[in-house]
Amino acid sequence: METPDIEAARQRAGAAIRDLGHAFIGRTMTMDQIERLADALETVSAELWPGEPRERAKVPFSDRQQVVYPQGRISHGFSDRPISGQSSPWGLDLSLHRDGDEIEAHVTLRAAHEGAPGRSHGGIVAALFDDVFGYVLGVAQQPGFTGDLYLRYEAPTPIHEELACRVRLADREGRKMLMTGELVHRATGQRLVSARATFIAVDAAAFERQTAERPAPPAE
Repeated sequence: METPDIEAARQRAGAAIRDLGHAFIGRTMTMDQIERLADALETVSAELWPGEPRERAKVPFSDRQQVVYPQGRISHGFSDRPISGQSSPWGLDLSLHRDGDEIEAHVTLRAAHEGAPGRSHGGIVAALFDDVFGYVLGVAQQPGFTGDLYLRYEAPTPIHEELACRVRLADREGRKMLMTGELVHRATGQRLVSARATFIAVDAAAFERQTAERPAPPAE
């Protein structure tokens, strides 16, 4: 188990990597700057790869999906979580909140998330929903896997403007947990994306087995 000091340092490094990515994409650089950056990153990478392989935290994954979230702002929990984890190089720097049985994530997409000019790549938005839907499992106190995810892009998703991703459990059909959500522009309230997903509820012990043993979703 890593110490709090190491965890805090990893979160700082993760944020620095994210900022570097956005600066690299969003700012003009000279050839000298690009070459010095490449040299520095290659040097650090060469120092890290000979290290011992790192295992994720020993806390069972199912326990992270059954944490009790208080009302109001909630913690990110698993720091290495790819989209919402504070240590993740690919994270979106979400501010997460629970409002009743809904989860709301505030996010401002940045330069490295741009697809078409001035708007987010649709895959980034899909990853955002998949991750934030996962927090509903904590509200429902039920471990599960993503079964399917559908998005309707109703308007361009801007970068550099604050958005809110709101999700909830809408219904249950046996092992199927049916979720809905939307992405809105916080300043105007405009809905940009609507989403629905099916998560498949599983026994907590399923998370402690190998991925190859992942339970199949129920037949349609």
